Amino acid sequence: MCSCIETNESAAKIWQGVSPLRRSVRGQATVEAALLLPLTLLLILLLCQPAILLYNRVVMENAAAESCRLLATRVDLGDYGSAKYEGYIMRRLAAIPSVDIFHVGADARDWDITFEGSEQGSEVSIRIVNRVRPLPLLGWGAELLGQTDDQGYLTQTVEVHSPRQPAWVHPSTGDAEDWILQWD
Repeated sequence: MCSCIETNESAAKIWQGVSPLRRSVRGQATVEAALLLPLTLLLILLLCQPAILLYNRVVMENAAAESCRLLATRVDLGDYGSAKYEGYIMRRLAAIPSVDIFHVGADARDWDITFEGSEQGSEVSIRIVNRVRPLPLLGWGAELLGQTDDQGYLTQTVEVHSPRQPAWVHPSTGDAEDWILQWD
């Protein structure tokens, strides 16, 4: 019993030497955590949507660029119709998850893909449109700014135009040996 009283008295002596201002900060870390934790989570949420949109754009641009190279040799003969080329593009776009914050819809009909050009033309082009459901805070902001469609989705569009052959390849320049000399 005596040791408890002595301990309390020694603790009281310690706090007597400390100013009242210093004693009032004992719960400060708890209050700071209560304020900073929601703000940190909000910041992470705000950074997720641009990261998702950037990822989608990179995948869509790569799919379009690879498909332009394929379309430069396009020949619609036999089994090689437009469905084969669209399937090629869809396999590239499969890297985007079928989750509404990445891509709305689960099948190929939900992508808007248009491509033009063939081996006979001078240029090939591909246009890919993706619809994304925005995260709540950014969705409200995008809706207020008029950046969403009538259903509340953000749309991402990628267009790639490419010449069928490089500019230095012309039938009038001769054969392949003449082309090689251009690089020397």
